Amino acid sequence: MLLDSASLYFRAFFGVPESITAPDGSPVNAVRGFTDMVARLVSERRPSRLVACLDLDWRPAFRVEALPSYKAHRVPGEPDVAPAGLPEIVPDALAPQVPVLLEVLAAAGIATGGAEGYEADDVIGTLAGGERIDPVLAVSGDRDLMQIVRDEPVPVRLLYVGRGLAKAEHLGPIDVSQKYGVPAGRAGEAYAEMAMLRGDPSDGLPGVAGIGAKTAATLVGRFGSWDELRTAITNRADTRLSPPVRSKLAAAAPYLAVVEPVVRVALDAPVRLDRPDTLPATPADPDRLAALAERWGIGSSIERLTAALAKAAG
Repeated sequence: MLLDSASLYFRAFFGVPESITAPDGSPVNAVRGFTDMVARLVSERRPSRLVACLDLDWRPAFRVEALPSYKAHRVPGEPDVAPAGLPEIVPDALAPQVPVLLEVLAAAGIATGGAEGYEADDVIGTLAGGERIDPVLAVSGDRDLMQIVRDEPVPVRLLYVGRGLAKAEHLGPIDVSQKYGVPAGRAGEAYAEMAMLRGDPSDGLPGVAGIGAKTAATLVGRFGSWDELRTAITNRADTRLSPPVRSKLAAAAPYLAVVEPVVRVALDAPVRLDRPDTLPATPADPDRLAALAERWGIGSSIERLTAALAKAAG
């Protein structure tokens, strides 16, 4: 199991009232919500291995160099072009909670993983892409990770929690194909290609003007690869592109030339784990976990997490 940690703790922060506080009045809603989500996932899915994947760079330089608009408008009220290489800006009440929840993970013995200069999506993509033994389940509210689903050499699935954990969608290649109309045989790759054409304003991806999601999926389905589609733009003999569509794609040529590494998750990020990813049956540091429970008033959440670890091991 690979957790998109930031995606989950942001959702925890906005989903749990800020009135949930520690004995000293500090907000712990994100810590409580995140810990409870991890406990529920572990209890219900019983993974043998788990990594909480971290954003060590929410706006990597290589993506910004390719497409300066990448995530430039991500945070309302920020300058038009946000700097690359800095941690993602988080709400004032959430920022001090992130180190606490990382302490909880460490005391519990749950591995965290990150890669300098890369996003959590890249960590997940690299770990999932390199797995050859166990089936993989990534957990995220980021639909971009639909591109990692596959059947071989081991099944890789996405538990999409965009509408919350209670309404989570378990997605594989067939599901992504049916949901977006992309070819099932290469649903993950095709989803990324559809996203390049469609664009995503929330990530600063303009897409191709006049090409919506449905048309993008149709186009992707006509070609076996992104390179094949791009080659067809300048090949007027290729009848898979109508003249109007070819014209729209040609007008977006500069964007199409650079967008691929922006949208596709990295499969070769230099991922480092802070410990082995085997999920422990008991907390690695029970005394530290107990101290955190008392300090932050999160005893019930810690109890649920500890019980979940034991259940998964059993």
